[in-house]
Amino acid sequence: MRTRLPLLISAALLLAACGSTQPQAGAAPPAPVTVENPIVTTFDGGLHVLDGTTLAIARTITLPGFNRVNPAGDARHVLVSTATGFRVLDAASATLKADEFKGAKPGHVVRHAGRTVLFSDGTGQVTSFDPAALSEGLPQGETYTAAAPHHGVAIELANGELVVTVGTEESRSGVLVLDQARKEIARSEQCPGVHGEATARGEAVVIGCEDGVLLYKGGTITKIASPDAYGRIGNQAGSEESPIVLGDYKKDKDAELERPELFSLINTETGKLTVVPVGHSYTFRSLGRGPGGEALILGTDGALHVYDEESGKQLSSVKVMEPWTEPLEWQQPRPALFVRGGTAYVSEPAGRKLHAVDLATGKVTASVALPEAPNEVSGVSGH
Repeated sequence: MRTRLPLLISAALLLAACGSTQPQAGAAPPAPVTVENPIVTTFDGGLHVLDGTTLAIARTITLPGFNRVNPAGDARHVLVSTATGFRVLDAASATLKADEFKGAKPGHVVRHAGRTVLFSDGTGQVTSFDPAALSEGLPQGETYTAAAPHHGVAIELANGELVVTVGTEESRSGVLVLDQARKEIARSEQCPGVHGEATARGEAVVIGCEDGVLLYKGGTITKIASPDAYGRIGNQAGSEESPIVLGDYKKDKDAELERPELFSLINTETGKLTVVPVGHSYTFRSLGRGPGGEALILGTDGALHVYDEESGKQLSSVKVMEPWTEPLEWQQPRPALFVRGGTAYVSEPAGRKLHAVDLATGKVTASVALPEAPNEVSGVSGH
């Protein structure tokens, strides 16, 4: 089903903005600030909004609970996933707005072709909107509801097609493609444990499976199998500069927590999947792409590694922190990577720090000590 969301524009929403802490009843709102190219980190109980160049903390926002952050798709806003939905953070003014896309178990946020798409795992609702309208309140958008709630993901293409996962709370099996009228035009359920997405050059969409990936390109869904019977690719990073998608790669189905020492490169032009061994482990928050399409992996050896996305050959590495070990619980802090333009932002929970790495020079250009251990790191989409 497809419905329209109302446009909400209200001065009352602006009055509900939060500042350095949640203000007490009757207290004056915090003074406005201007944050250049903002970066946002989460910690247990709140958010830090930082200047993207100096990494100076512009404001700390109190927000109880386990919160996640993603770029909203414009140069000003970040979406904060809370227990009740996707809340809008005006990162450029360090203001947490009352505006919220309601939805139980808010999950993936995908930005592509000028549209931002949200997936609510608890309801199966997909919400698509133009992020340029966020400054005016909750934007006018569209919703589609999956047949059953599940941990899913969706992406809207430039021609209006919607690629969305298929699954239930018990299992996930594949994807379907809907046209502009939200009529099904393609489907594949050859993707056990479907998870994650990335888009490569030419709008080739890659969806991860426990035995390879699904590729949607030119109106056709194609299965690209892993070389192992169980070769799980659940996290991917794409680039408009390259036809190749970077993916993780796990091959131990019975592991309580596999710490992978392999990664995958999926060529969306040739259909070839290459598995590359490395001398370090990494986590689901370790993958990124450089400005030229380079494959970036933040390793447990404390270094940010740069690989050629075509050959898998390591080009360089930058030592950022001491070696670290991935915790068993995925919600627990571990170093995270966020890439914007030519800068890689790397969090260091053990040292309570955030670092900025210039990818052109391979130098750490700024570091800041934080009051709390950072968990996730994100920021606005561009500058």
